[in-house]
Formats: sequence, structure tokens, C-alpha cells
Amino acid sequence: MIEINAADPNFRVVGRDPVPPALRRFIWDIQSMVELAESEREILLIGRDLMARLFTADDWLPTVFAVPKPAGGQQFQIYRDGLERFSVVSTILSGGARVTLSQPSVWEIAGVLRGAISRQQFDASATKSAQAGASRLLQARAVEARSSASGEVFELCNVLDDRTSIVIHVYGGDIGQISRRSGASHGSMDAQPLGYANTENDPPYDIFSIQNEIRD
Repeated sequence: MIEINAADPNFRVVGRDPVPPALRRFIWDIQSMVELAESEREILLIGRDLMARLFTADDWLPTVFAVPKPAGGQQFQIYRDGLERFSVVSTILSGGARVTLSQPSVWEIAGVLRGAISRQQFDASATKSAQAGASRLLQARAVEARSSASGEVFELCNVLDDRTSIVIHVYGGDIGQISRRSGASHGSMDAQPLGYANTENDPPYDIFSIQNEIRD
């Protein structure tokens, strides 16, 4: 794992292909939304529509952010805002894999880009474990939004044994700097803080990556 300071004015993504147009447009629109929205509710409503529009195709995600971990799950940071107002993340689950996450105290917009997952909510009433709650099956192109007050602990599980499933998240902050935990066991509350699978060759995009002319 590496720690990347995208707030550093000298930070650049070098030696990389340009941002795919659909992804660049999405990031640009999310940034504009965050700057102009008057409430969190407005962010969640507009953000869901933006992600649903992005999901009309699934060929825009660079392969470096879609690499599955054998028999497991991992996350990549796709975009990190230098002002830490939001971040874009992919969760990659190999066949049958699962990962337990705690929802940080920021808003989230999330959708299934490929495959199908179940999202199992837990009641984190104990310090070491959590009791299973509601579960939902989410197919490709399903998009959900959650407020910063949700505070959920949940498990994402790839319900497909023979294919990779991918979830895209937009968080209302730099979750790489926000305390949250991840584990492989059901409802585990004592796992290590979550990191990213990015390497030096695939850092997240930054503002300089998307500052190309946008045409409607």
C-alpha cells in the first residue's frame, strides 16, 4: 500500500492513460455538485442521478482499478479531491468474496457497476461483534445513497461464484483519512483500518487529470 498526498501542489498522475471521458465527466459533475449544492439531501438526490447516468455503460472503469484479489475483496481509490470534499472508490469482489465495512460519518452514493452483490446490514451494538440485520440483493446498475448520519456496519458479498462484482462509491470526504474498519468475518468490529490496493503505478486521479475541456 502507498500513502498519496493529492493535496500536494506538486502531485501529478504521470505515465497514465487519460481519464476515460465518461469518468472524467462524472468526476467533474460531482465536483460541481459538491460546490453548489445547498444541502446534503440535494447532494444525495443529484448524486444518485449522476451515478445512474454513468452506469448506462460499464466500459469506462480503468482496468487498474478493477483488479480482483484472488478469493477476496479489495478497494482502489479512483479519485481523490485535493480539498478532501469527496473521493471516488471501487470495491472489487472476486467470485463469492465478501468484505465487512463500517460506514464513515460522511454521505455515500454507491452502485453496482458489474455483477451482483448482497448488502447485509449489522447492528453494531457491541464492541467486538455486530448482529445481522436487513439484507438486500443489488443487481448491476442499482444505485443507493446514504446520509452521513447512517453510521452503518455492513457486509458486501459477491453472490456470483464465477464472476467478479464491482461496486463504485462516492464518499463525502477523503475516506483514506477517515477512521473506518474492514474485515473478512461476518460483522467483525476488530479488524484493521481499511487501506487501498493502489500501487505506485496506479495512483488515484487528481484535479489535473480532469481539467480537460468538457463538452456536452
